[in-house]
Amino acid sequence: MTQQAGANAHPTRPLQPEKQTIRIGYLPLTDCASLVMASKLGLDEKYGIKIELSREMSWAGVRDKLNSGELDAAHVLYGLVYGVQMGIGGQRHDMAVLMNLNHSGQAVTLSAALAREGAHDGPTLARHLRAAARPFAFAHTFPTGNHAMLLQYWLAAQGIDPLRDARVMTVPPSQMVAALRAGQMDGFCAGEPWGYKAIVDGVGVTATTSGAIWPDHPGKVLGTSAAFAHQHPNSCRALIAAVLEAGRWIDASDANRLAMAATLAEPAYLNTPQETLAPRILGHYQDGLGKTWDEAHGLKFYGAGAVNFPYLSDGMWFMTQHRRWGLLRDEPDYLAVARQVNRIDLYRQAAEMTATPLPSSPLRSSTLCDGVVWDGSAPEAYAASFAIGHFF
Repeated sequence: MTQQAGANAHPTRPLQPEKQTIRIGYLPLTDCASLVMASKLGLDEKYGIKIELSREMSWAGVRDKLNSGELDAAHVLYGLVYGVQMGIGGQRHDMAVLMNLNHSGQAVTLSAALAREGAHDGPTLARHLRAAARPFAFAHTFPTGNHAMLLQYWLAAQGIDPLRDARVMTVPPSQMVAALRAGQMDGFCAGEPWGYKAIVDGVGVTATTSGAIWPDHPGKVLGTSAAFAHQHPNSCRALIAAVLEAGRWIDASDANRLAMAATLAEPAYLNTPQETLAPRILGHYQDGLGKTWDEAHGLKFYGAGAVNFPYLSDGMWFMTQHRRWGLLRDEPDYLAVARQVNRIDLYRQAAEMTATPLPSSPLRSSTLCDGVVWDGSAPEAYAASFAIGHFF
């Protein structure tokens, strides 16, 4: 594998990193790829650091190790970082988002048993649930995390109140398919490769993708504690720069994506057959019922820099959903919190080092699956606007 990833990067080097070896946690999911490739391609060493990857088993474990300092940084759920910042989903700690790692790449999976009964997408699930004589159970990966918020948003968009009409539970990503096979749930929302693995194993079908719920939504972030970012700004800049170059390399060609898939398949990382990883990495989808398509808003790691900017509006969206579902009992100062957590200053400097384009605004506009527009301009009104919600 050649090291052409930095061929177009700006030659400016960062100031000497305060800490050269940076221990980074990750869960075995496809969207950890830019961290893995930054290490594999030697892009970390280019910027004077060494990434030491630590495979973790659960998001709760990642949270606890970030808080204790056992991990310096992590591939971590956007919503988890904001939950810890606000003191929900764990003990409160000041946190930092250094960059976004990916767009899209998640899916909502329903059990094959439900599909055989005719429930295979949002509308058919809603009709089936209303007629069923039993409660339905759905799993996500962490109470304040991306999958919980996307799953609940999607269910509510179908007219299903996820907290009254169904039961939601937390299951580590790697256990989703086994739990679905065992009949412990009716569906789940998780990152790849688990949605496609459920299809390969014949136990699930893809009801929707996360890109259909929120086109080009933020995915995992490179997260750390506020204290680490404060004490090691040069190390953080170097780390962001290395991961930016890795994401650019991945997105440069399908050949690079396949090489990345081969790396992730190794036992040290995802320990999953490359043929299970590759289709959705390349944007080729099937639902398990015969439908195939190329995903319009599939997994991206760079996208000319549009993927990685830590938009304030992205962080604010998770807080609006935490408020909507009763996790935040008081109205936060959405913009002030996002400005504190999302380290745009460090990101801008790393972007300049790597000639990564920057957006004109720290807010962006998106239209989600229910047709509602989110642009960060009125978060209090947005959080209160939904017909289905649980305010206290």
